[in-house]
Formats: sequence, C-alpha cells, structure tokens
Amino acid sequence: MPVFMKLRDVDLFLRSARTDARIKRLQPRVGAAAALEAVYAANPDPWAAASSRYRYQSRKYDELGSLLPPGRFRRALDLGCGLGLMSRRLAGCAETVLGIDVAPSAVRRARLLHADQPNIRFETCDLLTLPPSYAGSFDLIVVADVLYYLSPTDNETLKSTAMYLATLLTPGGICMLVNHYFFRFDGDSRRSRRIHDAFAWSPGFTVQAEHRRPFYLVTLLQGTELGVSGPDQRRSDRTPD
Repeated sequence: MPVFMKLRDVDLFLRSARTDARIKRLQPRVGAAAALEAVYAANPDPWAAASSRYRYQSRKYDELGSLLPPGRFRRALDLGCGLGLMSRRLAGCAETVLGIDVAPSAVRRARLLHADQPNIRFETCDLLTLPPSYAGSFDLIVVADVLYYLSPTDNETLKSTAMYLATLLTPGGICMLVNHYFFRFDGDSRRSRRIHDAFAWSPGFTVQAEHRRPFYLVTLLQGTELGVSGPDQRRSDRTPD
C-alpha cells in the first residue's frame, strides 16, 4: 500500500466510486453540470476530499504542489476546483488564485471554507465557456480530476479542449494536468491516458514532464505562443519519467 495511504483510505475510494457512479447515471439525462450540482447539493463533500478521516487527498495536494516549478506565480487558475482544497494549496505559491467550478453548491462551500484566504476567489462557470477576458491572463492553470466528466470525451473533443485551455495561459505559463490512473488497462486509466496524450499533442503546449504516482497521473505542460495566437501544424512529444 502506498506510504501516504492508510487502510481506511480504501473506504475513500469506495465513496468516490459511488459518487462517480451517480454522476454517470445522471449525466445522460441532465448533463454533466447538473449532475455535478446534484451530488454537491445532496452532500457538501461528495468525494470526502475535505474529511479529516482520510489522508490520501491532503497528501495528494501536497505532492502536486511539490511538482510545480519553483518560484511564485502571478495568477493561478484552478479549473473544476470543487471545494477549493487545491486552490488553497496554490495560494501559498501564487499572488492570486481563481477557482472555477460548474456546481454552484461547490462554489458556495469553497467560499465558506477558505474565507480566511484573501488571495483566493471562487466563481461558478463552465470551464469551456470562460469570459473572453481570461485569455492569456494566467501563468499557472491546474486541471485536476475534472476532464473525464466532459461529454463526449472523444479525441477531437479532448484536442479542442486542450487548445482552448492553452489560450488561457500567458506564453511560457504552466498547465498541470492531473487524472486518475490505476492499473493502466482499466477503462478509467485508458481514458486518462487519452486525455494526457491529447494535451501532449496540442500545438498550444510543450510537455515539460510526466509523473506517475499511485492512482494518478500528472503532466506538466508549458504554454507556447501558439496557445495565444492559434494552432499550426507543430506538435509536442510526451516525456515520461
């Protein structure tokens, strides 16, 4: 068992699986946004991410923070922020942090949990329909455990999503992409691999590093000028550990 897990963390994965199963049942009928709002409205912490009972999530956020390049960022964007726990971690290395989530109930809860952090702001918005003023204005974007809720998740949708998110970065800005990665050949891991490959092939990014950790995959990407001005035929190569 990974060093940062305890036996009771297995219960966390079971709870998370039940939440994801409910979203999958709801999503075909009401769409991803309404499905996510439904689980947050029914349970203020549907993935038990903020629960002190489990150590996996807090250790994961610390590990993600340690993988970021050294130095201080000017403006960070946490897409699909949920309860804002990663946003809070980013507040220590960024002058300002904006957390975005499509679920109003999650955003309200995040504002309450982090009211003591003056450099964090939370807004309700779909990550694919952000205000035009956001283009080219972030030097750090974190996209953690959210893109597999897109519908559909075909390769073309993933590639266009990657290109769109690249336009939000300043040239040279960093995008951290994080998704579940379990046993490599299971359905969730294959989907995560496709997400990361779509970003790696985007002309708006160059891959800086890839890290495999117990149960999740991290890719660090750097924005290019193409991310701001539009795509051409260049592509980046994935760089594994």
